[in-house]
Amino acid sequence: MKLQFYIPENDTLKQFIEGYYFIADDDPKRTEEYLTFPNNYSIVTINLNSDFTFAENRISIVPSAKKNIHASLVYNYTVPIIVYYEKPIREITIYFKPLGINRFVNNVETMFSSSQMVEFTPGFSDFKEEMSRIFHIVDVQCQRKELEAYWLSKLIEKDLSAIENILADIESNMKIADIAQKNNISRKHLYKMVYKYLGKSPMDYRKIFRFRNALRNKGKVKNLTELSYENDFYDQPHLVKDFKTLTKSSPHSFFRNVNTELKNVWRFM
Repeated sequence: MKLQFYIPENDTLKQFIEGYYFIADDDPKRTEEYLTFPNNYSIVTINLNSDFTFAENRISIVPSAKKNIHASLVYNYTVPIIVYYEKPIREITIYFKPLGINRFVNNVETMFSSSQMVEFTPGFSDFKEEMSRIFHIVDVQCQRKELEAYWLSKLIEKDLSAIENILADIESNMKIADIAQKNNISRKHLYKMVYKYLGKSPMDYRKIFRFRNALRNKGKVKNLTELSYENDFYDQPHLVKDFKTLTKSSPHSFFRNVNTELKNVWRFM
């Protein structure tokens, strides 16, 4: 299944949404399966006329006889997830940047408190109706325009400067205790803040942040030792350990099978 990953055309949305894609595949005899690897995005997937199940790190999406709109939110996983499709399928998937979804949804803290994947219920009275309308637009450029206009209409003005500063410190590899001290809060309160806005612990966020940086920077270094030190791993064994945790394979095996030059590294089978 070849997908086009779109960057938002709207400059405001670019601040909060990494990108999105559409799937429209009517072949009734085909199935497809792929792995998606841990990242720090909040991923909203909307399906038309589908049944959606999640169990044991496996997402299954199959056609439904019922006319429906089903939306899910995946936000916290530290091992690969298998995604399985039965076709025909209609899907819109949106990648919100870290903290990005907080700019559109007021009840995200409730969703984050459930599990690594939940039904996405943003509290918009027109959500399912508008998503159904967008699904039935034939022209992709028109779909893009309408999808972006919809999310732009839901934008909420919020002061997130405190958690933005904490997130910047986590990404800079500052010690958690030092981040708490810098912001005049306890470590316990720091963890609560990060869970509230990101749905995961500071350490899980940092581990995934380092991993994703390593993917982006692989082509700039000569070997795994350089890759380790350039991306804030303690040493090469630390990098190997994290890769085995997050991908279930060694770095050598991962890079042999994944084209890290792609903008959106998400498949590996």
